Amino acid sequence: MNKPLASIIITNYNYERFLKEAIDSALNQNYQPLEVIVVDDGSTDDSQQIIANYGEEIIPLLKENGGQGSAFNVGFAASRGEVVCFLDADDVLLPDAIARAVELLGDPYIVQVHWPLSAIDVDGKLLGKLIPDRPLPEGDLRDVLLQGSIESYVFSPTSGNAWSRSYLEKIFPLPDTYYSLNADAYLTFLSPFFGKIKRIAEYQALYRIHGHNGTSKLTYSWQLSQYHNHIKALCESLHKHNIQIEDAFERWKGSEYEFIQRLGALEPELTPLIPMGQGYILVDMNEWGSGQLLDKCQSIPFLEKDGMYWGAPKDDAIAIKEFERLYRAGASFIVFGWPAFWWFDYYAEFACYLRTKFRCVLDNERLVVFDLRMSV
Repeated sequence: MNKPLASIIITNYNYERFLKEAIDSALNQNYQPLEVIVVDDGSTDDSQQIIANYGEEIIPLLKENGGQGSAFNVGFAASRGEVVCFLDADDVLLPDAIARAVELLGDPYIVQVHWPLSAIDVDGKLLGKLIPDRPLPEGDLRDVLLQGSIESYVFSPTSGNAWSRSYLEKIFPLPDTYYSLNADAYLTFLSPFFGKIKRIAEYQALYRIHGHNGTSKLTYSWQLSQYHNHIKALCESLHKHNIQIEDAFERWKGSEYEFIQRLGALEPELTPLIPMGQGYILVDMNEWGSGQLLDKCQSIPFLEKDGMYWGAPKDDAIAIKEFERLYRAGASFIVFGWPAFWWFDYYAEFACYLRTKFRCVLDNERLVVFDLRMSV
């Protein structure tokens, strides 16, 4: 019996540093027949030269920048595989991923196979963390999704999924105006309404954390609008297939929505204080996630190592030493959020150091902000 063709669609935007490793991981799958499609979404770095170097080994698609959703649309339209995997250009697919997915997707009732990813750093070193860190669900998940909020549904990011073509043909093209990022969420949250899901328990891809991942640049106010657009897009697609979800927004929003809403409300408090383009140290115990409080202002986690949050300092001396390192590197503000207000008592020497050297420009029940450009 002829084996089905599988398509790996790599979507790339300015990831020249990682792109070759992603393409190589797709080409080195222990499965044939296979086509590898690389969609470059208007990169301005050397990505397109890297793509050109592969010649006929891959199918190159070069387009103007339009976001992840439009790249998905272009890649899927050019693909022919009965099994389709979208791979982020900064991730790595393990050699057996497609073979294992194809086997499970041989069941015509299965529309999606998903697996966890193992986190790696910028240099490819394993960080000992799985994404997601909870077991993935499987089976008929329609009622699971209907009965809970979107945040309660455990799913794997882009590179942790393979899809049946028969399912994707029902929902493509994606409404790309809604999905400049997070296009995988559209595929994930619709799939339970079209068939069953299977999981592979062992990780089949590597998820690279490098400080420039998509959501790390997005403000919480943007995420809030995206939340509305996401639910609207899901409902519009389901409506086309005569699937009605009553009170969809109220049904699917959960505590995460309210949390993002609370964080989004901090933006107007900080905007008058922190000029556009300024870096600021954020002390929040990493409880506020990877988004940004301000547009075009990059937060720096504290403690920080290689752009990642590295836990609370052991003592005041380490806190002061690490603060001074970031201050010398150009941080202009330090912002304390309410999850870290206990620092002012526990790290009393560090708190005294800040208050005696820099002007406190905001102090309320939500935020404490020091302007590091202004001495006391």
